[in-house]
Amino acid sequence: MTTELDTLLTALYVHIDDHLKTPRRRGRPPKLTDAELITLAVAQAMPGFHCEARWLRFAHAHLHGMFPCLPQRPAYNKRLRAALGLVKQAIRSLAADTDLWLDDVWIVDSTPVECACSRETVKRSDLAGWAGYGYCRSHSRFYWGLKLHLVCTPAGLPVTWALADPKIDERQILAALIDNEPHLAAHRPGLLILANKGYTATELDRFLAARGISLLRPSYRNRTPRPGEALLKTVRQLIESVNDTLKGQLDLEQHGGRTIEGVGVRVAQRILAMTCAIWHNRTIGAPVTRSLIACDH
Repeated sequence: MTTELDTLLTALYVHIDDHLKTPRRRGRPPKLTDAELITLAVAQAMPGFHCEARWLRFAHAHLHGMFPCLPQRPAYNKRLRAALGLVKQAIRSLAADTDLWLDDVWIVDSTPVECACSRETVKRSDLAGWAGYGYCRSHSRFYWGLKLHLVCTPAGLPVTWALADPKIDERQILAALIDNEPHLAAHRPGLLILANKGYTATELDRFLAARGISLLRPSYRNRTPRPGEALLKTVRQLIESVNDTLKGQLDLEQHGGRTIEGVGVRVAQRILAMTCAIWHNRTIGAPVTRSLIACDH
């Protein structure tokens, strides 16, 4: 691994070890600590090891100095699937530790997370009842899986996110995300959310206005343009570039999850890796905030 990635992982481990609230366990503590597990998960996602078997073979051969108590694949898979709450804590802790956290402009969008390619797999999948069929307009195709709804700052720093059935309305998901964590908007007076036409709804406008939030989205052709709409032409591509980072560099579409816990933690693992890169780049004053190039090999 590169020196830059080693530096990032060391800084991440120190931060997680200081800030992560790990649950108390009965019996003998595990040899691989929770802070080491989270750091190992980021180390897997950064270079693009989407296969756990290949990743652990590499880790056992090259990373014993950094992780002296590496588990075997079954133990690593079990610990990682049970660590979704810890990964979410780590995402929030790193994001809140940057100067971008209190940005009063958010961008929201959704992207498909495919979970199966054949009808037989869909019938046997443990994700049945949670995942479903959806249509991706960007690629003009149907898929079976979930949708990742991501709210981030213009720099790409994740604020909050959710995985949901593709048939659930995007506007309902955005309202639920804000309603579940009202303090996020309360700490940002005059918050502005940038979205696409899919978030058009009078009910959503009223919901956000009651919480002091403004929503800016493109108008339909038969409507009068809203004030500030010209801003969307330059900003809307930002969320697309964030999704491209998750899919192109962090292999979001090759998550390999087959259960609810598996898909959830693997998506969170990639969001954590992107958050960690932003946090580290802001700390060291790197010229590009969301660059993973120095750490992806």
